[in-house]
Amino acid sequence: MVRSFLNWYKKQIYTGINNTMTDVNPRSLLGTFIRAHRERLPISGKLVARRRTPGWRREELAEAAGVGLTWITWLEQGREVSASPAALARLAEALRLNPAERASLFDLAGRRDPVEPGEPTADIAAQVLALPMLMTVPAYLLDHLWTARAWNPAAARLFTGWLDEGAEKNLLRYVFLRDSAKSLIADWPERAQRLAAEFRADFSRRPRDAAMQALVDELSAQSSLFTKLWREQTVLHREGGERGFCNPKGGVDRFQQTTLLVASQVECKLVCLAPLG
Repeated sequence: MVRSFLNWYKKQIYTGINNTMTDVNPRSLLGTFIRAHRERLPISGKLVARRRTPGWRREELAEAAGVGLTWITWLEQGREVSASPAALARLAEALRLNPAERASLFDLAGRRDPVEPGEPTADIAAQVLALPMLMTVPAYLLDHLWTARAWNPAAARLFTGWLDEGAEKNLLRYVFLRDSAKSLIADWPERAQRLAAEFRADFSRRPRDAAMQALVDELSAQSSLFTKLWREQTVLHREGGERGFCNPKGGVDRFQQTTLLVASQVECKLVCLAPLG
């Protein structure tokens, strides 16, 4: 009888572990995440000997985060409970989450972090700036203002008037304010429309960025088309796809554009253009 009970008990433990590992319910995952990080919080030496469980108690976490005990309990249990961005932000501080952990907390809760991303890094790492030179196809690196910070010779040959010496290096200024862009980009009206919508996606993530706002104000003052497109509030992800550029012979060279984000400096974009045909 004892052996039967032990076998049953082991089965329950295994089932519980297995369910935890395969559970894809965001609320359950959020609860498991919060509990794991609560139990990692250090406690004072005097309390260690008297604690039977690791880390902080729910009461202690609730007090530190300025939220109710019931709210914390229900979150950890994966129950239906409203989790506002402000409350989650306080919880993230109390749990002492690093930036990646904080992002996971908000992702699992299905909320947007009220704290805006940190200021973009002005100095781009040398290994990031070197990326375009590692490519055999035209490639260039954009910063958060969409200014080209590095490019390879193939890109310089393709983008005359933009990536050649002494030219304006901001992609938006080039496309909307330079006549040479209209001569180079085969489908200029459509590309200009899409670029404005793609830049708005980045702008929306940093609505208080003074440099981005200054760029928008400058473009609005000098380009009626940009003003019109910006007022339309269209937002698009940078998806890439086929691009056409007019060549000196009167034909159109076509490329497949792919944009890669740099993990170490997420405000940077590496744009590559693979020739088609």
